[in-house]
Formats: sequence, structure tokens, C-alpha cells
Amino acid sequence: MTDLQTLYKAKIDANTLRTDPAQEAVLPEFDRIGTALKAPPVKRGLFRRNTPSPAPKGLYLWGGVGRGKSMLMDLFVDSLGGIPARRVHFHAFMQEIHAKMHEARQNNIEDALAPVAKEVAQSVRLLAFDEMQITDITDAMIVGRLFEALFAAGVTVITTSNRVPDDLYKDGLNRQLFLPFIDLIKDKMEVWEMISPTDYRQDRLTGSDVYFTPINATTRQQLSDIWSDLSGGPAEPLILEVKGREVTLPAFRNGVARASFFDLCGKMLGPGDYLAVADAVKVLILEDIPQLSRSNFNEAKRFVTLIDALYEAKVRLICSAAAAPEFLYVEGDGAFEFERTASRLREMQDRDWGRL
Repeated sequence: MTDLQTLYKAKIDANTLRTDPAQEAVLPEFDRIGTALKAPPVKRGLFRRNTPSPAPKGLYLWGGVGRGKSMLMDLFVDSLGGIPARRVHFHAFMQEIHAKMHEARQNNIEDALAPVAKEVAQSVRLLAFDEMQITDITDAMIVGRLFEALFAAGVTVITTSNRVPDDLYKDGLNRQLFLPFIDLIKDKMEVWEMISPTDYRQDRLTGSDVYFTPINATTRQQLSDIWSDLSGGPAEPLILEVKGREVTLPAFRNGVARASFFDLCGKMLGPGDYLAVADAVKVLILEDIPQLSRSNFNEAKRFVTLIDALYEAKVRLICSAAAAPEFLYVEGDGAFEFERTASRLREMQDRDWGRL
């Protein structure tokens, strides 16, 4: 295992990163955690079993988007070698917890959270969550007990977030029941604000096209290159649960999602589903938008609804399409109304658009 400061310097020297004082300032916090995790077990005497060294205090790293929080966390997790650790998007992790709790209830386990928390705690010494945000009341009501169990079992937690802890689940239903979790975060994790004037995610798109037409091998490769640059590593599907239904984004990492037109508009999805997508992602790479007409009227209507949701939420859209926005839908019912969508697609191509 190599300390993060050494790895970071090596990337600077190799010109794969550039010096950033805000990033450099937090490196000792990661190294504090890494040093404690690799410490040898505490010796308890000749006839007593050695026990793991005490779990180090975790890290709650928050700040504006595109500042490199996820990149540093990923670099740290990759540096841990054989130490059991898992890096996962917070929303995806909570979906797993709910699914496992449902399974426990099916097996008539009264306290469904207890065995689930125990299973997680036995599998890792470090959990690294990307983008902690809590907007769902079901998450809010169980996350306190879940984290209490993880901390009690000696699991160290690192998380990135765009929000200070005091703003988690802000204005949520029954928020007073959630407040002890905020106190738990402050007690068990070092809260660190990353303040940097540089938005690297926005910088990577500055001067880049975000609307690619026509659909061919060249534009597909261009989208793939943007995806590789923005995602920064291997992705996982993101499954959003909306009123008992599942909405799947096939690839998701670091706030960036990748899906095809069929994935989001070729299925029976509605406004609530698209609002959930817009809430969950900062950048959507949408591939293979076809020519729209009366022959795929339902898909076109869903596409209009999707664009409205992304537009209102200021989500950055990067896409490939069969034609320029004004020529995507030129005949059939709804062609006139599509003019507003075409205008929004044009506006969303502006370099300053979105909440990257």
C-alpha cells in the first residue's frame, strides 16, 4: 500500500493530474485513515486472541461539483491493496439495503435491518460512498441505525457529497427524526470542505461538442471518449425505484449516466420516472436518438417529457441524434409542439449550461 500523497505526486509528475491546493490539503486525511487501516492487530497477551486495531475516524468530504472529490476517493480506495474495501454510489448502496431488508422480511425476520447491517460490516473494513444525498424518507428513516451498526462493528466510512451535513434531507418529511444521524456523522467522520475555484468536469467539456449528429461510428466513438473522460473508471447500473417500479440507467459513475434512447424512451416511463432520473444524475449521455414522427409518436412524447425534466433540473445532456434538433421531428402529430423541445435542446448545448 502506497500513501496517497505519494500517488498524487506521481500523477502530477506524469502530467495526468495538475496541482490543486484544495486537493493537496485533504491528502493527509486520507493518509491518516490509510495508516490506521494497515496497522497490525493489537496484541492482547499470550493466551488471548489479537484484535484488529481500532477503526479510524472516517471522512465526509463535501464541496462544489467537479472539484475532484470522487477522483481522490477512488485513488485512495485503489491504493488500499488487500484491505477489504468497497466503493459504491450512495444511492445504489441504499437500493441494495432495501432489497436485502425486503428479503429478510420475506423470511419472517422481525428486525430486517440487523442481519443486513451485520452482513455489510463483515464484508469490509472501509466503505467509500460517492455522492451522499438523502431525498427519500425511507432512506432517511433507516440510515441512522444502519450507520450506527457499521460504526459499532468497526467499519470506517468515507463519503463525498455536494452538501454540508446540516443540509442533508433538508426540508424532508419528519426531518427531526433524521437529525441524530447528522450528529453521528459529525462524531464519527471528519467533516472537510473542499474549496477550489476550478470545476474540472466543466473544464473537460469546455469547447467540446455535446450534440452529435448523424449517428455513425465516428459520433459513437466521440461519445465513448467523453464517457471515459467524465466517468473516470468502471461503471455500474443505477436502479431507481419510483413508486414500486424500477428505472434502470445501464451505466453510472461519478454523477454521470449513460443510456440509449430506447432505455429511457422506448419503455413505459412517465414524468415521475424522468424526474427521478434528473434528480439522480448531473450529466446524462443519451445515445441514438432516432428520427421522430407519427411512427414512433409515443417514444417522441416520452422524449419531450425527458428533456423537460432534464432542462428544469439543469442536467447536462450529451447526446447523439439522427438529425439536428430542428429536424428531429418534422411531420406528424406533435411536430409543432416539438419546436419548444428543439429550442431547449439548442439552449442545453451552451457551454455554460447545467449544474456540472
